[in-house]
Amino acid sequence: MKILILGGSGYIGSVLCNLLLNFGHKIKVIDTQWFGKNLFINKNLKIVKKDIRELNKKDFKDQDVIIHLANIANDPSVLLKPELSWNVNVLSSMRICELAILNKIKKIIFLSSGSVYGISKEKKVTEKTVLKPISIYNKTKMIAERVFQSYSKYLNTTIIRPATVCGVSKRLRLDVSVNMLTYQAWKNNLITVLGGSQIRPNIHILDLCNVIIHFLNKKNSYYQNEIFNAGFENLSILEISKKIQKLTNCKIKIKNSNDPRSYRLNSDKLLQTGYLKKYSVEDAILQLLLFFKKNKFRETNKNFNIKRTKDLDIK
Repeated sequence: MKILILGGSGYIGSVLCNLLLNFGHKIKVIDTQWFGKNLFINKNLKIVKKDIRELNKKDFKDQDVIIHLANIANDPSVLLKPELSWNVNVLSSMRICELAILNKIKKIIFLSSGSVYGISKEKKVTEKTVLKPISIYNKTKMIAERVFQSYSKYLNTTIIRPATVCGVSKRLRLDVSVNMLTYQAWKNNLITVLGGSQIRPNIHILDLCNVIIHFLNKKNSYYQNEIFNAGFENLSILEISKKIQKLTNCKIKIKNSNDPRSYRLNSDKLLQTGYLKKYSVEDAILQLLLFFKKNKFRETNKNFNIKRTKDLDIK
């Protein structure tokens, strides 16, 4: 299969590409490479350094499927340059749909975000739960979903709403909860928890990649133009910290927080398609600790979306 991955050099994309190459697919990646290339040379991999705002018909030529991962991610980065975020996260989605139709590509997998639900006290946040996005980032993801849905007569789009992703990647993020807290424990033997009662749904990066591959292989029309939550462990920030403490014997310091975000995800609909969860938050913590130790790891601005966005003069 010939697969076009938009944002294939990113945190999720760089892991997904390797998995798909192992299955023998031919991959074309289009990415700005703001965070580096993060991909190994492979005869079945073509890498194009390009902004998705500049896509043209030729970029989509001879592709069977599009996996759309490219976006300005997380609340602080979006707040830094809201206009850029609307252009990349929303307007580019319309362009992607139009170019897919021109090239007679029917199938698209779009990675949205579980954060579109906003703050929710419901214990079972399903795909039918009313969306109440509280940030610009949440809103751009919600509107992008609706852009793809508006082309349902012409395209078969599967929308995935992932939980907070955790685990090792060549383009490692340290601004997501499990990764950040694990790094604090390894580096300082101390985790600083802001608040702690906020609930975060979590998904291991390999599980999320496997979810994408799961839908890539599905032929049944039931999975087309459908939305699926993807998150398996709803844990408070303090619960995550205590899991890390158990594995590292680090200390935990709790401070007040002004972050009200708290929500859960229910992924029964995904599990009903036959997907089987394979990895846990604890797996991610252990893999991160091994990665940090083995590589004598020290962070750079590329590990933080907001810091890297500030470094770049992006228009």
